[in-house]
Amino acid sequence: MESDDGEVVSNKQVIFKDYVSGALKESDMYITTSTIRLKVPEDCTNGVLVKNLYLSCDPYMRIRMRNFQGSYLSPFKPGSPLSGRGVAKVLDSRHPDYKKGDFIWGITGWEEYSLITATETLFKIHDKDVPLSYYTGILGMPGLTAYAGFYEICSPKKGEFVFISAASGAVGQLVGQFAKLLGCYVVGSAGSKDKVDLLKNKFGFDDAFNYKEELDLDAALKRYFPDGIDIYFENVGGKMLDAVLLNMRVHGRISVCGMVSQYNLEQLEGVHNLMYLVPKRIHMEGFLVSYFFHLFPKYLDMVLPYIKQGKIVYVEDIAEGLENAPAALTGLFAGRNIGKQVVAVSRE
Repeated sequence: MESDDGEVVSNKQVIFKDYVSGALKESDMYITTSTIRLKVPEDCTNGVLVKNLYLSCDPYMRIRMRNFQGSYLSPFKPGSPLSGRGVAKVLDSRHPDYKKGDFIWGITGWEEYSLITATETLFKIHDKDVPLSYYTGILGMPGLTAYAGFYEICSPKKGEFVFISAASGAVGQLVGQFAKLLGCYVVGSAGSKDKVDLLKNKFGFDDAFNYKEELDLDAALKRYFPDGIDIYFENVGGKMLDAVLLNMRVHGRISVCGMVSQYNLEQLEGVHNLMYLVPKRIHMEGFLVSYFFHLFPKYLDMVLPYIKQGKIVYVEDIAEGLENAPAALTGLFAGRNIGKQVVAVSRE
């Protein structure tokens, strides 16, 4: 149906059913179809209407599925579409910085088309010589997370010993490659033989191990780091963090990016070895990537040449179609994805 106010089209959406306790399930989300007019309403100052192309599946989204207050994140609203970072094409705009035909990445809905009013979360895509899906990963939030968490938080130096957990994921695979380019010794942990092989043979890690096969994580880390760990890039928390604290070197640095092992738990696990922060004088710092968005141009200047020269590679796990988005998101917490988990809504 068309009118002067724009064409009305069907709009497939992923709806958040209700707040989640325990492990996330596909049934905590459902697919529905509504309609949307492909024009920004006149009263929507600075609004942008987009066609979503790629959606990013990120572990932090599980946190938004709880009913909570007082966080930097707000909970998802039951009965409404999920939202997250994605890549989209502008179909209509009332914003001076965006015009029809532009490609953007930022916060958008888990649906085929979105009316975006919080345009401060958007970035225009200028370089299209790389896959557009990269802007959900290496050229988007995960890439900047790896850059800020490693360089800004850890202040790495050539020759240091670096350990990365969840190392084959969207962020970990990049931290390891950044560390290798700097001349560090790098070991990663992952949850399958295929992922361990990927770390060693594609991403160039010095070594890697499957944490599921290690009965004693402390012993495993002593095997790979007999002289201790200078930098730990923390993605999982729990028992791994406890083991790492025993193996940090004096003046070691721990960059706390996330703790995915805790996101499905109703009762969070405690950490027993924090006392080692004191005698080893360890610097342990959590961070939010949004506080480093001002570094995004600097990051692109560094990473785009590396990509085009083949010095950095990036592995994606792409689920085709919005109807497969719930399975892709839940798969993050079962370790089903290999590399950055993306949902391709449309490949236009």
